[in-house]
Amino acid sequence: MAQASHPLSAVDSAWLHMDDPTNLMMVTGVALLDGPIDVERCYKTFESRLLSFERFRMRVTDHRGSMSAPRWEPDPHFSLHAHIHRVALPSPGDMTTLQEFLGDLASTPLDYTKPLWQVHLVENVLGGSAVVMRFHHCIGDGKAMNTVMHRLMDTTPDAPIELPKPRSNHHNLGPLLEPIVSTIEGSIKLADELVHEGMEFLQHPEHLLDLPAQAASGAMALSRVLLLPPETKTPFKGPLGVRKCVAWSLPTPLDQVKQIGKTAGAKVNDVLLAAVAGALRTYLIRRGVHVDGMEIRAVIPVDLRPPSRAHELGNEFGLVFLSLPLGTPSPIMRLAEIKQRMEALKRSPEAYVFYGLLNFFGRTPAQVEEQAVNLFGSKATAVMTNVRGPTEQLYLAGNRIKNIMFWVPQSGRLGMGVSIMSYCSQVTLGVITDARLVPDPETITAAFENEFHVLHDAIVAKGEVASSP
Repeated sequence: MAQASHPLSAVDSAWLHMDDPTNLMMVTGVALLDGPIDVERCYKTFESRLLSFERFRMRVTDHRGSMSAPRWEPDPHFSLHAHIHRVALPSPGDMTTLQEFLGDLASTPLDYTKPLWQVHLVENVLGGSAVVMRFHHCIGDGKAMNTVMHRLMDTTPDAPIELPKPRSNHHNLGPLLEPIVSTIEGSIKLADELVHEGMEFLQHPEHLLDLPAQAASGAMALSRVLLLPPETKTPFKGPLGVRKCVAWSLPTPLDQVKQIGKTAGAKVNDVLLAAVAGALRTYLIRRGVHVDGMEIRAVIPVDLRPPSRAHELGNEFGLVFLSLPLGTPSPIMRLAEIKQRMEALKRSPEAYVFYGLLNFFGRTPAQVEEQAVNLFGSKATAVMTNVRGPTEQLYLAGNRIKNIMFWVPQSGRLGMGVSIMSYCSQVTLGVITDARLVPDPETITAAFENEFHVLHDAIVAKGEVASSP
């Protein structure tokens, strides 16, 4: 069946338009493999499985000066070989060499005349090889990345390249899921209406103080963010350059993260964010920054995709702003504080409001979208996301996958992205930074490893748990 041209969704358009030479809206992921790559099998796997998503054969046409929306259209000159590249790292092929290669890729824009994705088959990597995939955020979010990953990978090394067509189990669940879906879609519709009514406050957010006391909770969530003071000035903030740096931590056993959470009465995400906050505190102290009482904000994506659409690409998530208590010296108290703040955010409609904002911005002129990006970029320091990856051992084109990592794009011209990925009972922290601001993100990932051990020793080994402030 021939592919048909169709417009991007408003939210996907918003992510497309956030692209900037100093902040490319790309998701970059890497799978570290045990042995050398079977190139022919890799090509066949991507051809059979990745291209089963029609979006990977389609390019984006966008005329920002016109009133027409960006569109997906079939690439008339599509060639798989234009998207898959073979390279080898120079000796010694160690972690530093791989980090430099990935930093170069993360700093290089995709070709807009073609579908917005690219794969590198990399040899001489840590005694094995790697497959690096980049795709533009307008193709999909973290949940979409998981969907693509599951399509490409196998649970056995000798799985057939051709997969059977997926069964549409979600249709059978439709009646059970309808109340959930209608609730989510109703919340998003409400958020969209609130955004339409409140856009004048983008220029003068202080006017939101005039809202009547009985204003809807969605409007109050929007006002809370718009009225946030500018973000704390730290070495993490400042004018951006083109060059990006990436790093990742050693894998952390997921069971140990769960042990901390169970003992402290916290979620896995709370524990990981607390360790990240401790790592950022350590980094600033080492750069001579006075951190007493300091708080910085992280933008946290929240998945809003209903289970009935779990297999689809695109972007369907909202955002919340989480204040990280870097000025709190006790790791245990930082965890208790983050746990309390995350619980409050879960009760807030903020994520739905921001989905409505993105939906609105995707339909606005470039000047309005630019203003919104600058406004929200001024109220945070980093994007932080946690993706629950595969729990079992996986294989790619017959090769055992040792670990999987990814790096999130930094929307709003933020200078740092923090990505947490679980795979096969372990968790890895990925950090991407602007080289002008933080040229050494590996010191953050090393501090994260240490901070996690401090938390584990204090809470699990010694049994010290702080009550929520």
